[in-house]
Amino acid sequence: MSSENFVIPTGVEESLAVSVLPMYLRTEISRDVSTSLDMTKRPVGMTEGPADVTEKLFASLDVYRDIASRSAALNMALDEALLEIATEPLIRFYKWDHPALSFGYFGKFANVANHATERDLVRRWTGGGIVFHGNDLTYSLVIPAADSAFGESSMSIYEKIHRAIRTAFAANGKSVELAAATPLDERWTNNATVIDGCYRREECFANPVRADVLSNGRKIAGAAQRRTRRGLLQQGSIQDVALNEEFADQLASELGSKRCQKMLDEHLIARANEIAEEKYGTKMWLRKR
Repeated sequence: MSSENFVIPTGVEESLAVSVLPMYLRTEISRDVSTSLDMTKRPVGMTEGPADVTEKLFASLDVYRDIASRSAALNMALDEALLEIATEPLIRFYKWDHPALSFGYFGKFANVANHATERDLVRRWTGGGIVFHGNDLTYSLVIPAADSAFGESSMSIYEKIHRAIRTAFAANGKSVELAAATPLDERWTNNATVIDGCYRREECFANPVRADVLSNGRKIAGAAQRRTRRGLLQQGSIQDVALNEEFADQLASELGSKRCQKMLDEHLIARANEIAEEKYGTKMWLRKR
């Protein structure tokens, strides 16, 4: 049976253990969660009081500084491979081997086709709209299902990560704020099976949504999520702002009380190459919508 045609009602999905499913079903039996869930309303730029100060999101965090520049397909595949094997929360900071464009799982190829001659195109596994890559700081954050943070709402996780980004900027002398809720945000709740943060299939950085990071009213950091039985993957980008070499380490320290530096091993890279060849690097995946 083709995984493209395999549909499981949400109630049944919740009761299945991914470990007993064949691999071709594991990537489809999941929930895409992006950036649009509403929490408490706070005006843009409003400083949080002591009651808003919370513990770091993770007790410990594995940190991958992936200094190798990779293709768009391999970068997406590495994120998925890390979700497959993660036993601790982890973050990977990475680069692109040449200018790239990623677009959300539900995006239409026709909307990005005109960039194919100048950029490496790839469809993400997460939701959202169009993101241009090249000079940005791109990261993927994985929370395994066994970690306590996985039990938090997707919006809570999203906002806490972006608060950590804001704090990292503050440590470097730059003031940024989190976007307040918009009228469109009200349409989405944690009970929805699929939530997409970029309502128009346009550039995500042109359309801030709840808890995106803003500098002088302009979006500089956004992300999208996918939640599976294995865990949660958040793919994010910070762009159009000067960052020093220490920024990634500062962000990691704001997220995890303890950090452990990690290297991508050859087995993980081999697995990612398999995923890229079977999925992200294929025309079928790229043009599925």
